[in-house]
Amino acid sequence: MQRSKIFVKKTKKGSVLKVVREHYLRDDIWCGSKTCDVCLQQAAILEESPELESNLCRQPHYIVTDTNVVLHQMDILEVPVIKNVIILQTVLEEVRHRSAPAYKRIKDILTIRDKHFYTFTNEHHKDTYVERQPGESANDRNDRAIRMATSWYQEHLDIKIVLVTDDMENKEKAKKDGLTAYTVSEYVKSLSDSPELMDKLALRTSDKTTGGKAKFPEHLPLSEIQRGIKSGNYMQGSFQASRDNYLEANVSVHGSEKFDMVLIQGSHNLNRAVHGDVVAIQLLSESEWSCPSSLVLTETEKEEEEDTPNKENILKEKKSQVPKQPTGKVVGIIKRNWRQYCGILQPSLIKESTKHLFIPTERRIHKIRIETRQAKTLEGQRIIVCIDSWPRNSRYPLGHFVRALGAVGDKATENEVLLLEHDVPHTPFSQSVLSCLPEMPWRITEEDSKRRMDLRHLDICSVDPPGCTDIDDALHCREMDDGNIEVGVHIADVSHFIRPGTAIDKEAAKRGTTVYLIDKRIDMVPELLSSNLCSLRCKEDRLAFSVLWVLSQEAKIIDVKFTKSIICSRVSLTYAEAQMIIDDKNRTDAIAKSLRGLNRLAKLLKKQRIESGALTLASPEVRFHIDSETHDPIDVQSKELRDTNSMVEEFMLLANISVAEEIFREFPNCAMLRRHPEPPPSNFEPIIKAAQSKGLQLNVDTGKDLAVSLNDAQLADNPYFNTMLRILTTRCMMQALYFCSGMLPEADFKHYGLATRIYTHFTSPIRRYSDVIVHRLLAVSIGADASYPELTEKKKTHALCFNLNFRHRMAQYAGRASVGLHTQLFFKTRVIDEDGYVLFVRKNALHVLIPKYGLEGMVFLTDEKKRSPFTYDEQESIQRCGDVEIGVFDHVVVQVSIDRSNVQHQKLVLRLVQPEIPGFSVPSSGPPSAKKMKMDTS
Repeated sequence: MQRSKIFVKKTKKGSVLKVVREHYLRDDIWCGSKTCDVCLQQAAILEESPELESNLCRQPHYIVTDTNVVLHQMDILEVPVIKNVIILQTVLEEVRHRSAPAYKRIKDILTIRDKHFYTFTNEHHKDTYVERQPGESANDRNDRAIRMATSWYQEHLDIKIVLVTDDMENKEKAKKDGLTAYTVSEYVKSLSDSPELMDKLALRTSDKTTGGKAKFPEHLPLSEIQRGIKSGNYMQGSFQASRDNYLEANVSVHGSEKFDMVLIQGSHNLNRAVHGDVVAIQLLSESEWSCPSSLVLTETEKEEEEDTPNKENILKEKKSQVPKQPTGKVVGIIKRNWRQYCGILQPSLIKESTKHLFIPTERRIHKIRIETRQAKTLEGQRIIVCIDSWPRNSRYPLGHFVRALGAVGDKATENEVLLLEHDVPHTPFSQSVLSCLPEMPWRITEEDSKRRMDLRHLDICSVDPPGCTDIDDALHCREMDDGNIEVGVHIADVSHFIRPGTAIDKEAAKRGTTVYLIDKRIDMVPELLSSNLCSLRCKEDRLAFSVLWVLSQEAKIIDVKFTKSIICSRVSLTYAEAQMIIDDKNRTDAIAKSLRGLNRLAKLLKKQRIESGALTLASPEVRFHIDSETHDPIDVQSKELRDTNSMVEEFMLLANISVAEEIFREFPNCAMLRRHPEPPPSNFEPIIKAAQSKGLQLNVDTGKDLAVSLNDAQLADNPYFNTMLRILTTRCMMQALYFCSGMLPEADFKHYGLATRIYTHFTSPIRRYSDVIVHRLLAVSIGADASYPELTEKKKTHALCFNLNFRHRMAQYAGRASVGLHTQLFFKTRVIDEDGYVLFVRKNALHVLIPKYGLEGMVFLTDEKKRSPFTYDEQESIQRCGDVEIGVFDHVVVQVSIDRSNVQHQKLVLRLVQPEIPGFSVPSSGPPSAKKMKMDTS
């Protein structure tokens, strides 16, 4: 049966267009139930005798849900006990348009066979399709379609059908139609065998139902917000809560030429916005503009309601001559970006209470009030909680318990927390992904050999960190008869194994990158590829994508060639082993000559880059030694960088630049490139001020000026000063980003840090999906592979870049969090005095870096009663106590230990040992660095 939908729409040019869409209805769509002998179905999903027992509906029954249940009660639907649920096409389509995360979760549930969830295509069934009536809203039409499908099932099957909805109007209409309908709360309460489900209920609480005095202003309706943005009264932006001060945030303004960032201060102005939300803000009058507070403020576990106004008064204290910045207030929420949060329970002091506070792991998220009857069980556990609402009259957002992860402090649990908190996909690869892998034993075919350059005669080697199994790259260098030098960078040909549009390709695109933790690796592709077939292991034939240069003796490029190849690496070396070969004058074999040639050329390439204005920055990096039995860290080493590290880096950079030029020349509108925007001058103010405190001037006019200034910034009495300055400079930088060449003007392509006009990522396809796309572009460019539509669609490339930038950022954060976790585990049984350096001076704290552990933390300068022996000089950024002055870059000795005062919330604390302040400094636990700091000799 065919129905036609006719509607008119107005085009951009103002003309009216008549659109006719055909809608086909069928009578052969299955109901999906094993009890049915009418439908000619091949594999029924709904069980013949559902076992779920409800006090409201004691006979066997199937459940039909409406859209709001799927959107807001997913944690209930995911519970194993909830089975035999009919998800209507109407509901599925509405969820797809309203929430991508909810849509993915319901689609995942539909694939779990034991759950017996069935999708019924009611919109194409001749007996369940309903047309929208004149004057009827789309929402009312969908509700009517849901009731119609429920009614059809009730008549079609000899089994009870229960409609579960939180829409009271829909529920009443269903009852009038003779259907059985309950709210989610009513239905879940009736499941007497599963009382714990009540904790998972998302309570859509309104201000009226919670009662109490309003603590926040009312949010404006979306229609008023849109009018205000259009008129210029309001601005839209992303809400970014502060890590150091829970009463402060910044809003990154969208599409404003005048304001990039607006400061928000005080709970009243923050107005229930949560980190990550898209908000509407209104600028305050210029007389009310402020500047970020130098206070470090955290929500303490025992903080009382009246403490917040006191802290807000401190924020309002008159600042000295610090430049003020645009300041505003949140007037409405445009889009909530709430997610599941990991953390711990803070049980109520009232013994029988079911209302408790949840303390998130992420410092930028407020405490969340939840209801649970499992408080005793959940004490000492890491748990997951969701936010449901934040009424005006509640100091905290309201949420519900989702599940427990494991004991606080347990390494596996803490690893799971940091993966979840940074949204790292880490589930095992699905069968559909694994089915894309080649059969073993794998070998290079005759067809592969015909289409590739055979480079197995070359003396190629790889140089990597110790223990590396996913070897992406290998190199060679040899003298040519004409006096020039041939250099080759050979990269694993991952795109040979991962074909476009396959399940493994989609999974790699979703993951975006391999994530490296201290004790494990979350692969982007299955291990058969990452550590075997794609890994350029020595003495094994491997498929590669090679960049071959002819260089002059002065490292100038004479010619460059790109080719698919077959290689056989002679040896896999660590950085230390390669350095030993270079330094050993008795070694004169081909590999030694190749490495020495590469090392000499790399130094020339680096010199050229630095002369062009490339920056050499720094970040504290450490390497943990893990106990083979307990898997706990037993020692920490600082990573030592050798010439061989720089050698490999220089040729990877050269390959990336050469490939970027080639793919942009061939695909000017759809090349995937990487840019590093120049920081705005305001970003450099902290390091300029810090350098001035030591009598030094930094010139930041251009990248080259900055590089020269950093090289010249030395203090004879502080050898670590220059490294700290470079660490701080790193934090002034903008984030490097993937982008599609057709979406930006060529002037914006430049990479500020590397001082190159164009750049991409080509050299690590095993661990970065961006490199896989670049390999495909390069292969098409040289005629080694065929193109496909998505590769040249700039909008799709742009969307892919957005995901890759997010995944890359989250992988970095997860890696840092893993270092933090292992640092905390290392200090679990230790109290150690260590040398540190002050990075920032706050009003009530010193931000200290401990180079040995790559650790940063706060030394708080106030006691429990908020008293401090120090006087803060905001202008000079100095803390004074008598004759003692502590400023930026100053050396201190701190005691590092674990605060065990709260068993379920242990944390790393730093206390001042030196300079000695009577009544404040703690006694030394021993000479700092009693055991001399080891250097990683990898």
